[in-house]
Amino acid sequence: MKKALMILMVLLVIFSMSANLFANGQQDKGKDEITMLFMPGVADPFYYMMEKGVRAKAEELGVNVIVAEYPKSWGPEVQVPILEATVAQGGVDMILIAPTAIDALVAPLKKLYDKGIEIITVDTFLGDGDYSKDSDYSFPLSYIGSDNEKGGREIAEHLAEMIGKKGKVYVNSTNPDVSSVMGRVKGFKEGIKEFPDIKLVGVDYNMDVQQKATDQTLAALQKDPDIAGIFATNVYSSQGAYQAVVNAGLIGAVKLATWDATVDMINALKKGQVDLVLAQKPYEIGYLAVEWGYKYLHDGAEVPKKVIPGFEYFTPENVNDPDMDQYIYK
Repeated sequence: MKKALMILMVLLVIFSMSANLFANGQQDKGKDEITMLFMPGVADPFYYMMEKGVRAKAEELGVNVIVAEYPKSWGPEVQVPILEATVAQGGVDMILIAPTAIDALVAPLKKLYDKGIEIITVDTFLGDGDYSKDSDYSFPLSYIGSDNEKGGREIAEHLAEMIGKKGKVYVNSTNPDVSSVMGRVKGFKEGIKEFPDIKLVGVDYNMDVQQKATDQTLAALQKDPDIAGIFATNVYSSQGAYQAVVNAGLIGAVKLATWDATVDMINALKKGQVDLVLAQKPYEIGYLAVEWGYKYLHDGAEVPKKVIPGFEYFTPENVNDPDMDQYIYK
């Protein structure tokens, strides 16, 4: 009887230890699970491509990804309510976000950061993007995106060459308070100053509305019929400015340097209706954001304050090269 009792007690101890091990394992599993929220700027091909990169790296690392509803238009008044409603559902460890303004997103994101949610900004940044200095917008871990000023300067050099380093040029952009396009316009202005026989006749902001970009570009061409070159700074600017040049019957007469390699712009380049297309690397931006976010949350790694993928340029000479296909926003 005593022997049977001892065996029963041993079995109970073993069962208890097994249950504790299982419970601890479940707790560790829950603790190790990382959830990242991807908050795009607007519904366009660039951010859809970035989402692909986010999802690919998340699947590789076992990270849970929540993709917020894509804003139907650009701006804090649209983006912030979507962001806050999505975060309110709970469980978010990190936000990967393209802030739709340099200042207006500071307070909403700081509020979430103070609740323990880490922030990485992608494509666009807060303030001047220098998160290494002490400021009210330096709380994000990193900015992962393009060097827009560099791209603007390079576009200026390319466009100058295309128009023979003389003549009038025009810029169609999107929003005057968004870091990405602010940098592109600034870089372009700096770059074009190197060519004394080129005059910048205007910069318009279409607020990410393609039809407005078309109307603005047509008005610019009517005001200055001898415009020789146009720089369009993003997806909607590019497609809108291109349509204006088509409508005005000026294909070939006006050189078009555009930003963002959408399928439409690449097809236009193949037809000889556009002269240069800069391709950012949105897939890589999304991929790197998850990679660095995971390294920080899972491994405690130090994250660089800036991670900058490069550019690729589509030209008539390389647009049909199969190796360039990966840079088209599909």
